Amino acid sequence: MRTIFWEENAVKMIDQTKLPDSFEILTCKTVEELGEAIKRLSVRGAPALEAAGGYGVALAVHERSFSSTDELKEHIRKRAEYLASTRPTAVNLFVGIERVLKKALEGESIEEIREIAVREANRIADEDVERNMKMGEIGAELLEDGDVVMTICNTGRLATVDWGTALGVIRSAVKQGKNIRVIACETRPLNQGSRLTTWELMQDGIDVTLITDSMAGMVMQRGMVDKVIVGADRIVRDAVFNKIGTYTLSVLAKAHGIPFYVAAPKTTFDWGKEAKDVTIEERSREELVYCHIKCRNSLIAPRDVKVFNPAFDATPLENVTAIVTEYGIIYPPYEKSVPEILRL
Repeated sequence: MRTIFWEENAVKMIDQTKLPDSFEILTCKTVEELGEAIKRLSVRGAPALEAAGGYGVALAVHERSFSSTDELKEHIRKRAEYLASTRPTAVNLFVGIERVLKKALEGESIEEIREIAVREANRIADEDVERNMKMGEIGAELLEDGDVVMTICNTGRLATVDWGTALGVIRSAVKQGKNIRVIACETRPLNQGSRLTTWELMQDGIDVTLITDSMAGMVMQRGMVDKVIVGADRIVRDAVFNKIGTYTLSVLAKAHGIPFYVAAPKTTFDWGKEAKDVTIEERSREELVYCHIKCRNSLIAPRDVKVFNPAFDATPLENVTAIVTEYGIIYPPYEKSVPEILRL
């Protein structure tokens, strides 16, 4: 099933905060409910957030009755601003919101606006699945039979509408008959690697071994890794923004002569900006002070300790061997190849 979808005038999603303990579907009937779901990472991953942004605008037009199209259009503009504030780093969220908002504002009646918004949001979701499958097929050529691939965070179907970006490349390689093993970094502090990536790969019968983030260097040093592949939340002219710890992996991979690949769709590229222009989301101190945000009584650090908890880091493009997109594999020099291949 899809990670996020529209049903009965509501946005429904796999609640990723419940995994792997339980598999539950969360229903959001208001934009505030969807916004809170985005903030607490019930839905996450750049491509999935693009769909969430689009569905959020569709949700806004169904929240209540309106006396005029002008009233409805003003309402969805305000809701779009709120949704855009929920996660500041992942550019795909803004892409989904703006795309559906622009289309919806072209409607000439309340009913037409509602139809347009839902249709365009569903189109975003469908396109995500198609491009992920294409990206997987293209990227699979980078993986050889017998490769051991390291990854961080979750970049599978849970991070997208379906199939995945970096994990989608691995899935496609396995589908082609290649024997691929995966080493998954736990991805502190919310453990998307241990909770989500391992769960997904085990569901698919793909060999996966879990390590702590701090073991990555030693594992590479021992020659246990052939390739590293990660996803991205935003790619600018000089850096890839992805889950915190990605930069560290890129440095380690470079030091050990291991190819470091990024898999991301065109919508993740924000080529008009540089790293200095991007706001990195800082999350709550509770994520570090408590063993798990659901276990507020289980301290793993002094309650009043100072905390620095950025959700993402910036990996210089000079550390990236190649970028896998639905338009092909992009190699350096990126300042020339990215605009040419993606037509930016």
